[in-house]
Amino acid sequence: MSGNDHRHALRSRMSVLPRGLAAVMLAAVCTAILTVPTAPAAPASAQTAEIRRMFDVRTPMRDGVELSADVWMPAEGGPFPTIIIRTPYLKTMVMGDFSLAGWATYFAERGYAVAIQDTRGRGDSDGEFDFFFQEGEDGYDTIEWMAAQPWSNGDVCTAGVSYLGTDQWLAAREHPPSLRCMVATAAAGRWMHELPYYGGAWMMAWSLDWINGTSGRNMQTNTAGMDMESVYWHRPLITQDDVMGRDMPLFNDFLENSTMNEYWERLHFTEEDFRGLDLPVLHVTGWFDGDQPGAMFYWDGMMAHSPATDRQYMLAGPWGHAETFIGGTLTLGDMEFEPRALVDNEAEHLAFFDHYLKGTADSYDQPRARIYVVGAEEWREFDQYPPADVQATSLYLSSGGNANSIVGDGALSWSPPADDSPPDEFTFDPRRPVRASAGASFLGEDRTPLHRRDDVLVYTSEEIEEAIEIVGRVVIEFHAATDARDTDFVASIMDVHPDGRAVNLGPNIGVVRARYRNGFDREELLTPGEVARYEIDLGHIGHSFEPGHRIRIDLTSSAYPAIAPNQNTGNPVATDTEWNTANQIIFHNREYPSRIVLPIRGRRRATE
Repeated sequence: MSGNDHRHALRSRMSVLPRGLAAVMLAAVCTAILTVPTAPAAPASAQTAEIRRMFDVRTPMRDGVELSADVWMPAEGGPFPTIIIRTPYLKTMVMGDFSLAGWATYFAERGYAVAIQDTRGRGDSDGEFDFFFQEGEDGYDTIEWMAAQPWSNGDVCTAGVSYLGTDQWLAAREHPPSLRCMVATAAAGRWMHELPYYGGAWMMAWSLDWINGTSGRNMQTNTAGMDMESVYWHRPLITQDDVMGRDMPLFNDFLENSTMNEYWERLHFTEEDFRGLDLPVLHVTGWFDGDQPGAMFYWDGMMAHSPATDRQYMLAGPWGHAETFIGGTLTLGDMEFEPRALVDNEAEHLAFFDHYLKGTADSYDQPRARIYVVGAEEWREFDQYPPADVQATSLYLSSGGNANSIVGDGALSWSPPADDSPPDEFTFDPRRPVRASAGASFLGEDRTPLHRRDDVLVYTSEEIEEAIEIVGRVVIEFHAATDARDTDFVASIMDVHPDGRAVNLGPNIGVVRARYRNGFDREELLTPGEVARYEIDLGHIGHSFEPGHRIRIDLTSSAYPAIAPNQNTGNPVATDTEWNTANQIIFHNREYPSRIVLPIRGRRRATE
């Protein structure tokens, strides 16, 4: 089996796992599979022959709880610069012949000590697991204890993907004196717009799966064979965990804290937090990474406020959540990439560590941002991100009032709408929702099968004559009215290929829950029939729409089961048991324009 086929098989086996869990499992399995690396970013450290290992190293926390770590280092010499990874997904987890232990061995062979620790309440560690809320203090205590060991030279960097990326930021905010740098990959950080709500809408499938998976000391993957459809349709939402068979306090806490309140503010980074972080950071994300909102949030915060703006680096490729750590894949959904889209993840880390942690490399010779443009299939290098030459350009929604489904008359135009452009209407029945995906995953998939429904509005541009390259954040701004007190709007952007495939772009399906249209810190119900302005963030995209292709967006009101269908009542989401339909009106005239705003770098002809 080839490396690429092996990755596909692994991904299929893990398709039922929650996003963060699947990412880390796949990362652990696949790091050593990649065989098509880019040129090394810097000369590799010398490789040693013998490795010393220490298992179940007990690390005391300030409250007396002990956490457990496994440590790898060269058998001779020392003390060594130290890399720390902290995971709730079990440091001992093995799948096939691959694990995070292999990742640790790679760096130990090159002169580093590597500690992989079970976070509080998970695996061999004591205490009770409580999502990210304990990771700041525990991370600080772990860094300082490890730095003080005789085998450590006192200099520490952290690494990891997904949860393992976020817990680095929380530890860094506590200012451990021994922390020298971070490689934060696919780190969550935009609460209410990333986890466990997206655009204010409850992430039902993720919440049930992920919280169940981390509800014991070992991985809880016991939903196989369960009728999850019956669980998804149970109301009220607050008792779905009981129906599934496990009382999950985190699930209940998340639902009961449905605004950006003190509960979530404990995790939220402020401008002051970023000003206090004088650290070099390699930020890694992907155009299809579900935690891209957080990764970009940390990037923006560090670039705007940190004293270390000149030591921030971005690497973004055509990757989903897992691929940000394993270095990529040649296929994603219905998309295919050139081999140059792959990177050697270990070499990328090593070059960064050799300069900023070990000090054996004179420099970290990389541009401020390296990004891969899908479609053009090329890497671009920039001295800032977003690039300075990006122009925010509008594509306007229009129709004759019948944009419903793929056979409708919805269009995208570079010209502003006319005064008399009639609106589009559809009925949203939450008991008959549109699915989030036409297949196993919406990432890079053909969404055409979903465009046959009358409750999906479809807007498509004319065929493109010159390639249009976009790099940056894509936003849909629109005006709508509904007869409900609360409802959802859901949107996607696609590249329509000449063969008719409408391939989805971006890290997530875009969602806005109406009650949060003016901010996540408060709920403001609608006045039925009143026109309101909405914005849907589709994330950052690096893509070239090639000649002969077209740009498309779809607009509807559900993405089941990823998002719990809005019951359109305006009642508290956690305890609501009523269901209402909502009649939606989307405007696109001169008074109430609706548009997608694209970060366009430029146009080029096919022969260029």
